Order: sequence, then structure tokens, then C-alpha cells
Amino acid sequence: MKNITEATVFVLKGLTDSTELQIILFSVFLIIYLLTLIGNLGLIFLVIVDSRLHNPMYCFLSVLSSVDACYSSDITPRMLVGFMSKNKNISFNECATQSFLAVTFGTTECFLLAAMAYDRYVAIYNPLLYSVSMSTKVYTPLIIASYVGGITHAIIHTVATFSLSFCGSNEIRHIFCDIPPLLAISCSDTYINELLLFLFVSSIELVTILIVLVSYGFILWAILRMHSAEGRRKVFSTCGAHLTGVSIYHGTILFMYVRPSSSYALEHDMVVSIFYTIVIPMLNPIIYSLRNKDVKEAMKKVLKKCSQ
Repeated sequence: MKNITEATVFVLKGLTDSTELQIILFSVFLIIYLLTLIGNLGLIFLVIVDSRLHNPMYCFLSVLSSVDACYSSDITPRMLVGFMSKNKNISFNECATQSFLAVTFGTTECFLLAAMAYDRYVAIYNPLLYSVSMSTKVYTPLIIASYVGGITHAIIHTVATFSLSFCGSNEIRHIFCDIPPLLAISCSDTYINELLLFLFVSSIELVTILIVLVSYGFILWAILRMHSAEGRRKVFSTCGAHLTGVSIYHGTILFMYVRPSSSYALEHDMVVSIFYTIVIPMLNPIIYSLRNKDVKEAMKKVLKKCSQ
């Protein structure tokens, strides 16, 4: 058999080759990354220091914030370095690690959003038994299961993708080592990989979205039975934030992965990837805190202590 030279390093082409535009993009994404860290780490800090936030809902929210901070940190720093450096190389092992972490955090977030929907259902449908139904023995396994599901999913795709041969072009036309652009440059038959990607992602999306829809179906039924306008307003305020986060996140994931490989357009997919890996982690703390009275009160309390 003829010897084939396997790629040991990849080149992340990123968004643009224009030096002027790269400087502008560096500034924009650096600000977004700093806001992401401040927002998510700040939310985690508030949940830890304020005893009023020591309940399952805010525990889920703090875990979601940690996932978002890690998700963005897996992608953004490498992209920022690429903007300011002529060397856009990433080693085979670094690429595999980045891909593994991206799939882990992305999938974990899907499961966490579903668990948060179930938590809201328990809290609203039967509030008197909330502390019992959603005790530490219940929500802790849900969080652990979300991470286990994310890691398992990542192992499957990382092993399947990086077992392929990369003997042609080593240029990845993307901002990070995502699965579709890697499959696009492989010189192996990627049919099985594409099938795995479609089946696993669509199954996870179907299950998690179904959990969210069923949970909110019961929540809607509970709202219709409420006689208090103030009670309805509070429920809509709490659930509206979560529904907004779920809709944005799952919408981009479905567009990105649950479609035939023939419809992939790497330039457009890059923009979508930026949205769900970099922009959404920045938006989540705002979405979940903006209309949340408890979080705003906790923030005022902390700021008051700092000003004294």
C-alpha cells in the first residue's frame, strides 16, 4: 500500500484573513469574553454568598453559568490568539481536546436546560412539596447525569472523528475544531460519522425538548388554574427567562447539526457557531437575571456591602 502522510497539525482559518478586520474582531470578542466571565462567575458568586438563593433553581442556574464560562473559555481564547498571531496552527491533540470539551459542554447544557424545566414544573405544579420533591438527593443526580451524558456523547464523537484519516488539506475553515468542518477535510469515508452525528444530536434534542415541552405543558395548566394575577405574573417572569434561553440555544443547535451534510455551508455555520458558543454564554446571565427579583436583590446587597 502507498504511504499516506497523516496530518499532525491543523490550521484554524478563522473568520477572516484581513489584518484590519482581525484587530476589530479581536476587540469585539475580547469584550464579549470578559462580559461572559464577569456575568457567569458573578452569578455563581451571588448564589454562593446569598442564603436566599440556596435552593435547587439557583443551584441549576449556577451550574449552567459554570458550563457557559467553560464553554466560552474552550473556544474564545484560542480564537483571540488567532486574531493577533500569524501562526494559526493547532496540534492534532489540542484539536481533539478542544472538540471533546466543546461537545461535552454543549451537550451538558442541553441536559441542564431540560432539568431546569423539570425543576420549574415541580416548583409551580406542587409548590408545597417542592423542597421534598426537589431535594439534594434529586437535583444532585440530575446535575451529575447531565455531565455524564455530555462526556459520553463527547467521547463517542471525538473517538469517531479523530480515528479518521486527514491526509489532504489540514486547513479547518472554522473558528474551532468542530465536528462538521473536520469531517469536511477528512480523506476517509465519513458516512458513518455523519450518521452518528445526526442520530445522536437529534435524539438528544428530541428527548430534552420533549422534557421541556411536557414540563411547560403542566406549568401552563397550573397557571390557568391560578386565581391570583400576581402569582401568574411571577410564574411568567420566572419561566419566560428559561423559555427564552431554551429557544435560542436549541434553535441554533438544531440548525447547526440536525440536517443533511449536503446542506452544510461552512461560512454560514461559522456565524451560527459563534452565536451558540460565544454569544449565548454571554446572554444567559442577562436573560436569567434581568427579570429575577431575588438575583437583583442579592446583587444590590453585595454592591451595598462593597460600597461601605
